[in-house]
Amino acid sequence: MIGIIMFFAALLMLLVGFPVAYTFGGVALIFGVFAEGPDIFAFMPFRIQSIMENVTLMAVPLFIFMGIVLQRTRLAEQLLESMGQLFGGVRGGLAISTVLVGALLAASTGVVGASVVAMGLISLPVMMKYNYDKRLACGTICASGTLGQIIPPSIILIILGDVLGIPVGDLFKAAVIPGAVLVGAYLIYILVIAWAKPEMAPTIPRDDSLNRKQFYIKAISSIVPPLALVLVVLGSIFAGIATPTESAALGGVGALVLAILYRQFSVKMVMEASVETVKVTAMVFAILLGATAFSMAFSYTGGDYIVEEVLSNLPGGATGFLILSMIAILILGFFIDFVEIAFIIVPILAPVADLLGIAPLWFAILIAMNLQTSFLTPPFGFSLFYLKGVAPREVTTMDIYKGVMPFILIQIIIVISIMVLPSWYGLV
Repeated sequence: MIGIIMFFAALLMLLVGFPVAYTFGGVALIFGVFAEGPDIFAFMPFRIQSIMENVTLMAVPLFIFMGIVLQRTRLAEQLLESMGQLFGGVRGGLAISTVLVGALLAASTGVVGASVVAMGLISLPVMMKYNYDKRLACGTICASGTLGQIIPPSIILIILGDVLGIPVGDLFKAAVIPGAVLVGAYLIYILVIAWAKPEMAPTIPRDDSLNRKQFYIKAISSIVPPLALVLVVLGSIFAGIATPTESAALGGVGALVLAILYRQFSVKMVMEASVETVKVTAMVFAILLGATAFSMAFSYTGGDYIVEEVLSNLPGGATGFLILSMIAILILGFFIDFVEIAFIIVPILAPVADLLGIAPLWFAILIAMNLQTSFLTPPFGFSLFYLKGVAPREVTTMDIYKGVMPFILIQIIIVISIMVLPSWYGLV
């Protein structure tokens, strides 16, 4: 039972607020030495070396760099302005444009914080100006900003690919249909709300300072560059021309090219983006090293055998296991980050899924869609904090919490549909 006690001790420390990497590493050290002695960590240097030499994980800093560079090119601002004008005449058009821009930013940057902050700064004031319901506006922005977790290239898909031993390119391909279905579900919800309650999502007037030709030229010039980058990055993977790591490097170069096109390129900008990339990457890899030590100690103390025995003998077999594991991930997502869940919970569940004959690709997409929900669930959803940090004073935390609830429900429905109809999504 030492492994089980160790797991709950780590969970308690995370809830109290201890740094994630130090929590995993520290708990592993204390319980590992207590159970097996110092020799338990004799192979730790080899595991660290294996992580540092992992070619797949090299895509993480490259995609982060691409996203941060694009964040500084005013890409989101120009996209939102153009899409808002394109769909402004439609009831709920501004919310629709926010979802579409969120999807495009997800496919070109994958940085959730950047997407939510950009749309919160640009789209939210416009929605407030035209008397959009505060809850609908906040929910739309938060939900759209988190699309980067399921729409490729996604950092969580890269991590899951490494943890579950699935080619990242296959995961990217498998995530396209679920991501598109989720975007479609958001749009349907907004259209229904706008039709049922017009006062919640009114139309906005078109910019009369531009004639029709100028208007469309401006819109196309804002949409085409990021769309081209998406096609280059994902197209090179799907066509088999490049590996995800190589396409990530290609994306970094493409982001710099867009920075030049948008006249935002400077040595200072590249340096700042590089430093920020190092910080985020160091955080991810520090958690990974702590999680590696934790999983090693957990296995040596027999915790994995207990978990495997319990989960593999659940009533309902594979279906019962899937339901329980998805509920557990959803609940944990209320309190801890997707990185911790991916590095700690998923390695515990993966052997049981394999034992029960669950297709790894199906299981990975279920987890990815479920983990996306963790960005929206109160009280610790990161997207909620990002938006609150840039929202006007009249937007309260409760407005944001109430606004995301329908979108959380939509995500849960999509998770259930993937669980019930995996063949429809091409996952089995």
